[in-house]
Amino acid sequence: MRSNANKNIIYSIILLFLVAIVWLYRQNKQEKPASEEQETITGKVTLTGNTMGTTYRIVYLDAEERNFQQAIDSLLGVFNQSLSTYIPDSELSRLNQGDSLRFGLPYFLPVLIESKKVFEETGGAFDPTVGPLVNLWGFGPGGPQLKDSVNIDEILKLVGFNGIQFDSISVRKTKPGIYLDFSAIAKGYGVDVVGDFLANNGISNFLVEIGGELVARGTNEKGELWKVGVNKPEELGRSDDLFSILALNNQGMATSGNYRNYYEVDGLKISHTINPATGRPVSHGLLSATVVAENCMRADAMATAMMVVGTERAIALQEQLKDFEIFLIFNDSLGQMQFHASEGMKPYLSFPTN
Repeated sequence: MRSNANKNIIYSIILLFLVAIVWLYRQNKQEKPASEEQETITGKVTLTGNTMGTTYRIVYLDAEERNFQQAIDSLLGVFNQSLSTYIPDSELSRLNQGDSLRFGLPYFLPVLIESKKVFEETGGAFDPTVGPLVNLWGFGPGGPQLKDSVNIDEILKLVGFNGIQFDSISVRKTKPGIYLDFSAIAKGYGVDVVGDFLANNGISNFLVEIGGELVARGTNEKGELWKVGVNKPEELGRSDDLFSILALNNQGMATSGNYRNYYEVDGLKISHTINPATGRPVSHGLLSATVVAENCMRADAMATAMMVVGTERAIALQEQLKDFEIFLIFNDSLGQMQFHASEGMKPYLSFPTN
């Protein structure tokens, strides 16, 4: 009897062991297709095109590998119909030609709200009404030429974003002749608009770039954070000659610089960055300002403001506001190239080895 009982125990143990093996086998069979499906989710789509007088490049991961090119081009067309200064009947052009505008498209109000916020935070260093001074100094269609102080002082009377008033329905100018130009914020905002479009279509991993302004969400096809380069601030440098590399953790990024967009008169460099307070080009050692923020619209506006205020004030502003990070490249008092990275930027910063 005891022998039979022992045999039954042994058989039971063997049976349980076999059941466990079968269960593990079935689990493995069930999990394998899920793993294969995960691989197909990383289907990579790359789109390129033209917009806002520059180019765009969009990379996203989509299991269905859907092509959103036509939809994105249409979206950017509507966006430009709101905020472009080159389209004669855009909403922005109509405001510049008149005194007020009732909003018809959804893009004008958000850019006004962010512009006012950055204008106030930076003490006017970022100011979308500075466009006429940029043109006056020769960075518009007229080409390079120095201007006399009388013209500058006259136009300065029309510079100041506090001359723009708006609510949820319309915008108006308090002084005739004020001219709005969102070139220092519109590309960043356009990047966000495209990013929102992708997210609304179920895309959670993407990198959108328009004219060097970017927004990244999720990870790339390798499961890593999207990485982008910061160019060396050299007048004749190649576009692939990188100073540093940044990993973007669900953030927007913009870079502004003076090292290429300038002209010389009698050995004097005239920068395209105009100080709205003085009406004259900035003169300091800051060569390039890269800003990383929650969205690209804020990064774009803040990068412009950093180039206006210079290195020391840029560092102080970032430490005061704390909702964006900065990477600055500048010349020190001896003319040597240096850099500054804010604390929140450092973990995501690397440098090319060659």
